[in-house]
Amino acid sequence: MSEGPFINVAGLTKVFKGGTKPALDNLDVKMERGQTVGLVGPDGSGKTTLMRLLIGLLSPDRGTITVSGFDSRKQAAKIQAISGYMPQKFGLYEDLTVLENMNLYADLRGTAKSERAARFAELLAFTDLDRFQDRLAGRLSGGMKQKLGLACVLIATPDLLLLDEPSVGVDPISRRELWRMVTQLARDGLTVVWGTSYLDEAEKCSRVILLHQGRNLYSGPPEEALARVKDRSFVLRGLTGSRRRETLMGLLREGSVMDGLVQGGEIKVVAKRGQGPPAGLGNWEKQKPAFEDAFIDLLGGPTMGESALAKRMADKPNDGALVVEASGLTKRFGDFTAVEDNSFQIKRGQIFGLLGPNGAGKSTTFKMMCGLIRPTSGEAWIAGNSLASRPTQARSHLGYMAQKFSLYDQLSVEQNLSFFAGAYGLFGAVQKERVDLMEEVFDLTPYMRSNAGILPLGIKQRLALACAVMHQPDVLFLDEPTSGVDPLTRREFWLHINHLAIKGVTVMITTHFMEEAEYCDFIALIFRGRNVASGSPDELKAMAKSETLEDPTMEDAFIELIRRSDLHLVT
Repeated sequence: MSEGPFINVAGLTKVFKGGTKPALDNLDVKMERGQTVGLVGPDGSGKTTLMRLLIGLLSPDRGTITVSGFDSRKQAAKIQAISGYMPQKFGLYEDLTVLENMNLYADLRGTAKSERAARFAELLAFTDLDRFQDRLAGRLSGGMKQKLGLACVLIATPDLLLLDEPSVGVDPISRRELWRMVTQLARDGLTVVWGTSYLDEAEKCSRVILLHQGRNLYSGPPEEALARVKDRSFVLRGLTGSRRRETLMGLLREGSVMDGLVQGGEIKVVAKRGQGPPAGLGNWEKQKPAFEDAFIDLLGGPTMGESALAKRMADKPNDGALVVEASGLTKRFGDFTAVEDNSFQIKRGQIFGLLGPNGAGKSTTFKMMCGLIRPTSGEAWIAGNSLASRPTQARSHLGYMAQKFSLYDQLSVEQNLSFFAGAYGLFGAVQKERVDLMEEVFDLTPYMRSNAGILPLGIKQRLALACAVMHQPDVLFLDEPTSGVDPLTRREFWLHINHLAIKGVTVMITTHFMEEAEYCDFIALIFRGRNVASGSPDELKAMAKSETLEDPTMEDAFIELIRRSDLHLVT
């Protein structure tokens, strides 16, 4: 065992060909053996580049990296032999079973066949995949795929585990399971580098590294970062409906406010240094800050003000009309029921959240509501138009942003905008005007000639939202719009969404970020295709209360209500 830090990065610089700025710029980082290190930062900050350098898949331009005493330039193979790396897009073979994938990775790692039975049994039990070992990987839920990915990288019993955003797109139940497994590994002496956009995960790590524009903005225990925002977090209670959004949007323009967000019937703000809560609204109570507050503070706070998108959109009638309705929606694929008897109503200007574990039927419901797939039974209406009998009229009122990036990778940003403008019936001078507007509103000018497939994730999401709203729809369907993006980008998205709702746009959204669910006026929680609980965020939290869960968070409520609906939950 080498002396000194298990991982030592000194003066690390990496510049990619054609890049105008270094991906990593004179970076110094140390990590001790057995630590769980949270690697966080905005999109494009250098997190993935650092992981690939640590494992020897890239070479530094300047500086040094040692892992367990091995130099990454000269001894990359030795580092790889003691490491496991799970990239963002992990290479599972969807047409192979769980067991076949594990055997393939065992072959790649040179694991002797005589050792596999015992190791596989241990990993299948550890990940709770034993009963699914004959299932095709393509038929696993998102959480189960991530567990299988983890099992594959653990086959060779590494000393270092690099996980690049392992919980992106994974529901809260599966995220907790992944975290439980990783913390157990760390207790056994494994060093874990956990890249994440979920700041509640970073707060649980023994050390956090915050990268920004390739530089180390903070490195240390989470509690030291939290000290920056001590006594600066306040909550205002007793707000309902659209008043929450309107109050928050006003507060974000206050000179004393660094950040703010809705929490059910409450508004939380983080004051700027040396400032107290805004005056004149009521009794603010101090609240314990979260690591996300410190993260936002370290980055200088989000860009506040009014949404440039909403400002340029026409107001919808403030008439409380019913705009979206589903009655008995059911979808069966052969003998599998994806959605069963789902009914709901959404009024103009409301934000409606559809929550549930991976595979619960959320995306299938969205596709039925957009007319992309036909329900087996039941019916849906958009702005009074039946999707069954008047599909063209119904679709003309909606915009849809899919869960997985659904634009055309080989087309440029400008070509994607023009194509979708045409798909929504915008041509000629009107199309050019709207494309120019989206370019301006979403700050896409530097990327207009770039192919969509090579854009950073946050820019891809901006482009996808631009394509969904350029025809100024009455209804906006957003299927996990902020999955995998950093908190600053999420703030930007919600600035637009909240202002659009204030302007009368009706929003239906799915998300695995439970703090985003707090923005919703109404939530339907679905599990195995059925609606198992409905109500406002505060009502769902009240439903989840018990003697052992006296003050549940939204995530606690999500997990508890799903657990009650099925005591034999399979994630």
